[in-house]
Amino acid sequence: MVRCETRLYNALNDRLREGHGIVTSQYEFLSYLRDHPGCRVADLAAEFAIGVGATSKGIDRLEKQGWAARQPNPSDRRSSLLALTDDGTRLVDAAERTFTGALAELLGAALDGPSASALARALATLRSALEHDQVGTPTG
Repeated sequence: MVRCETRLYNALNDRLREGHGIVTSQYEFLSYLRDHPGCRVADLAAEFAIGVGATSKGIDRLEKQGWAARQPNPSDRRSSLLALTDDGTRLVDAAERTFTGALAELLGAALDGPSASALARALATLRSALEHDQVGTPTG
């Protein structure tokens, strides 16, 4: 399963880099920020099961490119709220077409509709169980 995910991730990485100058992890962060306005670095880290430090560095890179911004959190001075910039929104919207098209192409070449649906259900069930039991939750 890990080898399949790695190959898909790398293929998507190549398409996103070619078409938009970003990598898959940047696309995932941008997409999450678009869909969860006002989230915090800790929210992003929890969603992707990665450390807060690595997440913060990823946001730093998006900020440096002008695609994301930190804003003061009015209810907690220790954290910031994250937002996409207009450039970030345009980028993620364009990259989403590339990502979904490439994923459909890659999966469609190997799986028919019922098999793809069964895989999606199985992975959703597995992820839910792992998250419920806090399996693989990073410590930092």
